[in-house]
Formats: sequence, C-alpha cells, structure tokens
Amino acid sequence: MTLDDQWAFAGRVAGLVARDYPLAQSYHLDHLSTEMDGIVRRANDMVAESTGLAVPGMPQVAIVDRRQWVERNLASFSRLIGPAEQRLAERLDVMGDESTAHDLARRMMATETGVVLGFLSRKVLGQYELVIPNDTEADSIAFIGANVLHIERAHQLRPADFRLWIALHEAAHRAQFVGVGWMREYFFGLVEELVASARPEPGRLRRLVREAYAAMRQGSPMIDERGLLGLLGSPHQREALDRVQALMCLLEGHGHVVMDRLGDRTIRTQRRMSALLKARRRDPRTAMFFRLTGMEMKIRQYEMGERFVLAVERRSGWRTLDLAWTAPEALPTLDEVEEPERWLARVG
Repeated sequence: MTLDDQWAFAGRVAGLVARDYPLAQSYHLDHLSTEMDGIVRRANDMVAESTGLAVPGMPQVAIVDRRQWVERNLASFSRLIGPAEQRLAERLDVMGDESTAHDLARRMMATETGVVLGFLSRKVLGQYELVIPNDTEADSIAFIGANVLHIERAHQLRPADFRLWIALHEAAHRAQFVGVGWMREYFFGLVEELVASARPEPGRLRRLVREAYAAMRQGSPMIDERGLLGLLGSPHQREALDRVQALMCLLEGHGHVVMDRLGDRTIRTQRRMSALLKARRRDPRTAMFFRLTGMEMKIRQYEMGERFVLAVERRSGWRTLDLAWTAPEALPTLDEVEEPERWLARVG
C-alpha cells in the first residue's frame, strides 16, 4: 500500500462512518453560509481586543459537509506528516521481509484514521485550518454546517447566539497562531518529530509485556488517555506526545476561557450552551472509543487547560498568560499544566 493508497482508503472508511444529516442540503444551510462571514468578522474583532494579540485581516470562511471536512483534513494530514512518513517508509523498505508487516501496519493506520475522522465529522462544529494547512495555505475557518444545524435544532438554541459563540472559539485559535509569530512553525515541528520518531524498536514486545504487567500490579489501565499510541509508542515518542499535549492543553484552555468570557458579556444564553457542550464531551457512549483512539486526552485538554489558565489568572492576573507567548521555552510542560505554580515559578 502506497501513501496515496493509504489516504484514499482512510477517506473511504471515514465516509462510511460519517453518514449524512437530513437538513444538510436545505435552505437552512444557505442561510448559515450567508451570515457566517459577518459573524466571524465580529468574533475576530472581539478576540483581538480581549487577548491583545494582533490578528490582521480576515480568514476565509467555509461551510462544509462531513465528507468535505474529512477530505480537507486528509489533504492536510498528507501534507503535514507525509514527508516524515515517507522517510520512515524508506527505512522500513530496506528491511525486506518486514515489508508485508509494514503494509499491514499502513492499512491498520488508514483504518483507524478513517474511523476517527468519520466519527469526529459527526461531532466537530468548527475548525481553524491554519493549524493543519489546506492545499491553498489559506488562513481559513471551516464549519460543518450539518452539525451546527443539528445542535441548534436538537437543543432549541438561538442560532445567532450559538453561531457567534462557536465562532469565538475558532477566532481565539486563529489569534494564537496568527498573533504569536513562532507558534505555527513550532507546532509543525512537534508533529514532524512525533511522526519521525515512529521507527522500529528492538525488543518492543518484551517492553510492552513488562509495562502491562507493571500496570496490572499497580491497578492502572493498560491503555491510558493517550490511547494506543501511548501504549505502543517508544519512550521518545511518549516524550514528544507529552509536549504536543501540553501545548494543546494551553491552546484549548485559553481558547475556551476566551470564548466563555466574551460570550458571558455579550450572549444571554452562553452559560446554557457551555454546560451543553461540556456534557456532550462527557457522553459515556463514546468513552471507550475515545480511550482506544487517544481522544480521551483531547477531551481532557479542555479541562486541564481551563484549570491552568484560571489558576494562573487567580494568582497573577490575566496578562501573566502573555508570558507563554514569548518563546517556545516559556510554554508550560505537561507537569506544569497540572501544577501551575511550577510554571509561574519558572517564568514569572
């Protein structure tokens, strides 16, 4: 299986999982498409004033269906991790007898990628796309129209309130990547390091058995919130994954607090929407899926990051968080996200 075949196979799997939403092609979608440009512009201005981060210009705004969202992400993934994955493939190809195992591993990875993206395409509301650049390198925000309409209809939300509220979250992420000059390249570097570290590891089976036995003795789960990557990854991969998780905790926590603060000042139904979204993330029907795929850590990023941001604000004020944007070395580690006092002692 070539890299192109791998991404195509993942797309077919995702399409089967994504399914359609009845209102996805109705006049409601046309109305959503018409007004989101203005809503994003308003959200962009509000976030810039609140955070103090420079966010020049306006992003492109796209209303997409679930399959289009999957295709955009697969195209972005192939560009983002393709070079590192190609180097890994070249190293494995010289191993001869291992090529069959490598082909099987690619098929398994494509299947998991497709299942995860297909599942998320039914959950995600919006996505800032400079984080994972699309084919045109455009600074853009995409909203999955079917999901936005479904949440509004199922929970009888005021569309104007809900659309501004979710736009605030994506505008906050845009401010983090546009307003912090080094953030984009730093993020890409972390992802490339994580992929490049996925090399054959001698004695991996023995290590897994040893770690599984130790976890059993301690009463700990074999698969933690980092998912199968955390279980199967080498120690170096886990270190890289922890740095990615620490960054995402900060970005998600900061974005979530900004969204809620601005919403609380301008949107009457903000608190109900916030409670609804938190309950949606904790849906027990998807708990095992999240654990196996590592998405449980994604859910925890919101909670850990929000606790970190609020703790720093209580101790030293909101503007102290600006220290995190000064340099990669000033970002909190995963341990510091758990214990904000340690980050304040180091950078403050």
